Amino acid sequence: MNAYSNALVWKVFNFFDVTEVSPPDPTLFENASLTSIASGSESLFLGAADGRVHILSSSLKLVRTFEVAEPGSGASITHMKQVDGTALLVTISENLSDEPLLKVWALDKVEKKSGAPKCLSSLGIQNGRRQFPISAFAALDDLSQLAIGFGNGAVTVVRGDLIHDRGARQRTVFESEEPITGVEFREGNNTTLFLATTARILTLTISGRGQGQPARPLDDHGCDVGCMTIDKNSGEVLVARNDAVYYYRANGRRQPYAYEGRKQLVKTFGPYVALVAPPQTPIATKSSPLRLFGGRQADDIFNTTTFAVLETDLHFVAHTEAITSQVKDVFMEWGDIFLLTIDGKLYRYHEKSIQQKLEILYQRNLYIEAINIAQKANLDASQRNIIMRKYGDHLYQKGDYDTAMQQYLKAIDNTEPSHIIRKFLDTQRIHNLIEYLEELHDHDRATVDHTTLLLNCYAKLKDTKKLEDFINSGSNFDFDTATTMCRQGGYYKQAVFLSQKHGEHDIVVDILVEDSKEYQEALNYIWSLPADIAYTNLMKYARVLLEHSPKDTTRIFIDYYTGKFKPRKDQPVALSSESRSGAASALPSFSSFIPLAYRQSGSTATNSSKPLNADDTDVKAVAEEDSTPDYRVLRPRTAFSAFVDHPEQFIEFLEACVEQDHVDAGDKTDLFTTLFEMYLDSARHKSGSEKIEWEAKAKSLIDSKQVPIDTSNVLLLSHLSSYNDGTILVREQQGLRFDIFRSYTSAHDTAGAIKALRKYGPEEPALYPAALTYFTSSEKVLEEAGNEVGAVLKKIDLDGLMAPLQVIQTLSASGVATMGLIKKFLGDTVEREKKDIESNRKIAASYRNATANKREELSSLSNKPAVFQTRRCSLCGASLDLPTVHFLCKHSFHERCLNTPGVNAKALHQSSQRISGGDDNEFDIDLQCPVCEKENETLKAIRQGQIDRAGRHELFLDALKRSRNGMGTVSEFFGSGVMSVDGTRE
Repeated sequence: MNAYSNALVWKVFNFFDVTEVSPPDPTLFENASLTSIASGSESLFLGAADGRVHILSSSLKLVRTFEVAEPGSGASITHMKQVDGTALLVTISENLSDEPLLKVWALDKVEKKSGAPKCLSSLGIQNGRRQFPISAFAALDDLSQLAIGFGNGAVTVVRGDLIHDRGARQRTVFESEEPITGVEFREGNNTTLFLATTARILTLTISGRGQGQPARPLDDHGCDVGCMTIDKNSGEVLVARNDAVYYYRANGRRQPYAYEGRKQLVKTFGPYVALVAPPQTPIATKSSPLRLFGGRQADDIFNTTTFAVLETDLHFVAHTEAITSQVKDVFMEWGDIFLLTIDGKLYRYHEKSIQQKLEILYQRNLYIEAINIAQKANLDASQRNIIMRKYGDHLYQKGDYDTAMQQYLKAIDNTEPSHIIRKFLDTQRIHNLIEYLEELHDHDRATVDHTTLLLNCYAKLKDTKKLEDFINSGSNFDFDTATTMCRQGGYYKQAVFLSQKHGEHDIVVDILVEDSKEYQEALNYIWSLPADIAYTNLMKYARVLLEHSPKDTTRIFIDYYTGKFKPRKDQPVALSSESRSGAASALPSFSSFIPLAYRQSGSTATNSSKPLNADDTDVKAVAEEDSTPDYRVLRPRTAFSAFVDHPEQFIEFLEACVEQDHVDAGDKTDLFTTLFEMYLDSARHKSGSEKIEWEAKAKSLIDSKQVPIDTSNVLLLSHLSSYNDGTILVREQQGLRFDIFRSYTSAHDTAGAIKALRKYGPEEPALYPAALTYFTSSEKVLEEAGNEVGAVLKKIDLDGLMAPLQVIQTLSASGVATMGLIKKFLGDTVEREKKDIESNRKIAASYRNATANKREELSSLSNKPAVFQTRRCSLCGASLDLPTVHFLCKHSFHERCLNTPGVNAKALHQSSQRISGGDDNEFDIDLQCPVCEKENETLKAIRQGQIDRAGRHELFLDALKRSRNGMGTVSEFFGSGVMSVDGTRE
């Protein structure tokens, strides 16, 4: 089979753009003068037959030319190697008359004399003094080892430091009868030299473990010269033979790639293998009709050279073309492949971009190849997904829906879900739609609408198992949507499981109460929750639960508010058959996924609901009750609203709460007040002994001194409930005796009023005027009061509780009292008043006489001369001698006894005159009689007090308010001089 027939096996594409390059100096590429080509470090090196090397830039312009062989030696440059990334160039020149000469050049260093690159080392290659051409050459990148193969089958290895010219050793490591066609190094733990002859492929370890052992054959088939190279990406040695392309490793070869046809040259370029197939030998002879007809044109058709670029891993031909001229060499540089023909034409092969390649594949609907290329090119996931989506669209148009869906699933991360969903909305393709929607949830790309659509699909197919698998799969989906769909479809059991799985305890209770109407199960579930979550759900459905399970609901309330709540284990949450009427009646496969708290027992559904009584032996607490709760106990009043229309349960709750010791004072007041109200409310709706029993309980609360009930609340509640005993008892405790008496009078209970008056009157005198008003309010009351009216009048008279005029006004207000009723009272009052008037007249006369005497005495002191006849000092008792001091109070003293030296008698006399009311402009000396000083100071203090009290009106008002005789108080203040505007000296 020739090279053109490979298109039947390999897919052929045109992934390279070909352009013919016109170098500035075409003579450099002529076949006659060009003997070798090397590339690297962004440069092209041309070895010429005259022993020179030409260096070209990326624009193929000549940069430098230097001599490698001596001029006139006849040596040509047959092999070159440029160490990529460095400025090192290795050249081998030979002329068959001398040993080949190997040189290492430093292109970045220049010889001063010649201007040529510096030659670092030069070495003659030995071949046992046998002159055979070099057929193969290879070198390590550090130039520490080089291998040279000869046409006589010998291989020489050169070791040493050629870069620093520190000497090198040569050794013939292999000899064979077949000529050497290729040598390649492979580095690793050991350095292995691959050898190719015309008949064999061998490996030889030249350093490391196994060194010194003979060459080991890998294959009994060899290759031609130029048909062996190394793939630097994989480290494998590549051999091209007529039937296939082979890859060799140190331990053997791997699966070859069949590509039939003669091979002239093989090179690697990234992932590609470039092959050159020589012209085929013409079949026709000179005498054949074909030769005669057409002649030269027919030879040109059959004598073309084939150039192909293979992608062996993906098994396609990236480029192939027939070239009319034979190929001189192929080299890679500047990211492109270059092909040189023997007639000097240079072609450049530039690889197309990945997008251009994909467009070519799209046009031919080769999406699998496009996916493979994208993966090998390491395109990101979004670009690969675009290819898969296009492939899916192609398969969908062909009607291969299942395979198309597989591609859509692979591209799900970068595909708009609506684009795919619209394609599969048909009922016949609902299974594909379900598959896609499930994958959306697995990739966290599902929206609420997607979840709704998926659950609708399950419901349409009535696939309960799928629904359960979806819920239990752990896929990421919108919980609210899934739960809503299950509840709307009647799948309450699945909705409960789903909610419990996501820790949505509130929704679990919602379903049990609102949908399945399983109130006892809801209560059981609440009892299994932590305290804070249990409280929220309990308060939400308290009235409903109290309606259907009052005993257990009240028990939970009591446990929570008394700090004794503990979550309970093994609470069955089972749905009865009636609550599952909208869903499948039997779901045995789902039971294995339900936790113990949800699992239904093997008995019938009707027996699965058990009330959680405190004495139920099947119920176990999580831990023993502890006196210290592990949650914050809320105020009891927060639960009051839950017990509306449930008074019995409310009373039970309140009684349990008030028995606790840790209740705050404020909460305790709320509890007892509310409990008192509930007792009265229960008594109001009962009769007979039951009413008495409830009232007794209410009275026991307000009788106890330990019960902190606000008085106003008790009075209000007692009044609203018409509970008089409570009103009286509380008012008595609070000292509200007047209110008690007024409550009797309001009820026209004269006997009770008399009883209250006798009981509280001595401590509350104000009751007597009120009693007098009540007793004379009507003839009936007056008759009922009897002699009590006289007793009241006597008490008022004795204690002066009312003025006589006020008594008369009070009795005359109703027109019920008669003169006979108050005759004795008035007589006693008049007689007492007469006595008081006579007494006051006598006192007034004595005050007038005393005042007149004082005024006469003051006048005498002021206007008449004073005669002092005292002969002895009033202090020391000795006889008076000059100087002597006399006071108008008739006391005389020695001046020395007064302890005032330097004061003459005249000054003292003038001072005494000033004190008596004389001119006070003479002297400022203020002397007082030592004997009368204390009495004078007392009088002054009294007068100063009167002056001070004159400005303090509140004292007068307070005295007037507390006085029983107002006019007497006013007279007293007038008499003491307090009522005068300004104080005057007397």
